[in-house]
Amino acid sequence: MAANNEIGNIYPIAEAGQIAKKYNTPFLCDASQAVGKIPVNFEEWGITYLAISAHKLYAAKGSGALIVRKGHHLKPILFGGGHQKGLRSGTLNVPGIVGLGEACRLRLLEMEEDEKAITKLRDKLQSLLFEKIPGLVVNGDVNCRLVGNLHISIPDVPNSAIIARVRHSLAISTSSACSSGVETPSHVLTAMNLTPELIEGALRIGIGKFTTLEEIELASEILSSSVSSTRKALYL
Repeated sequence: MAANNEIGNIYPIAEAGQIAKKYNTPFLCDASQAVGKIPVNFEEWGITYLAISAHKLYAAKGSGALIVRKGHHLKPILFGGGHQKGLRSGTLNVPGIVGLGEACRLRLLEMEEDEKAITKLRDKLQSLLFEKIPGLVVNGDVNCRLVGNLHISIPDVPNSAIIARVRHSLAISTSSACSSGVETPSHVLTAMNLTPELIEGALRIGIGKFTTLEEIELASEILSSSVSSTRKALYL
């Protein structure tokens, strides 16, 4: 995983690739969260297989890509018409594929400037939330994370209570979309040895290129008001 889909941490893929190369081991990198947000160098990082997902870089949902290093082969798991050089049979999603290609082209042109702007918005939201919500904690590595990811915990307020209050105003989550509907504690936060209170109070906020400063300010107000109301309901 090049970048974590929950807390946004960016991992040392180049170093991992060198270890895999040393032991002649094929290296699969899930770059779904990273491509289009940070530079990813397939060749220099020693990656054998690189997986990306279209909707993570502003293309439509329903398509993705697997980049395979020359000389390495995979056995198909879907058989039929022999599409995609026999790797995966099935009618191709041509609009999705074209959209993914165009999205990749645009990210090459826009990524650097977009990520700078998103960083400012993320930092603004983080600053406002720290001002307005006593006890707030930012989870993960704050120096090596995706700029559009803000993962926080409010120790004394269950995240379910916050989601219930803001769900008609804000689109935020308690974990990654891949874990939606799963009631067990986040395996990511558990592995980080966070306290049960921090895990129960965890919220994931995503910021993208279309987010505005006005939305950031409104989000901070909605969240802080919801936390204040929930605390009064729980402890008075």
